[in-house]
Amino acid sequence: METLKCIETRRSIRKYLNKPIEHELIEKLVSEAQNAPTWKNSQTTRFTAVTDRTVLNEICSALPSFNSAVVGQCPLLIAVSAVTKRSGFERDGTPTTILGEAYTYFDCGATVQTFCLAANDFGVGTVILGIFEPAKIRTLLDIPESEDLVVLVACGYTETEAPAPQRRPLYDVLRII
Repeated sequence: METLKCIETRRSIRKYLNKPIEHELIEKLVSEAQNAPTWKNSQTTRFTAVTDRTVLNEICSALPSFNSAVVGQCPLLIAVSAVTKRSGFERDGTPTTILGEAYTYFDCGATVQTFCLAANDFGVGTVILGIFEPAKIRTLLDIPESEDLVVLVACGYTETEAPAPQRRPLYDVLRII
């Protein structure tokens, strides 16, 4: 798929076909996501891929109903975490910029978007979920304390095409000086 077409057609998908995502494809998507640029090539984003239905159902109990409905029928959930105190910091732990820890989330966001675009290219729909009980999910997935659990990404083969959402007019979001 052409890059701009992939960007223009990527949607938040919340309904999926009852079809598993092959482990080789999961590995390919994460491998592509690793191409996202990061602070000083720190590569702090980590992925935990969950395909086990029992674990997915347990995760549903740590989600509000609107997210539980999505995860309850997705064949793959990616828990995205990031190593703390590395992106945006010097090796001795001092913040490099005024944003400090915020670079961790910037890098993680760029990596997650790259993952979602790669998924779209392979016909896999995604939706990024940010409302959940992190302590419970951290325990369920054994995510180390040295990592922040940032987002969950529900994934699956798309059941139906989603319409393009309304976007703000360009003059509302762009200033040229």
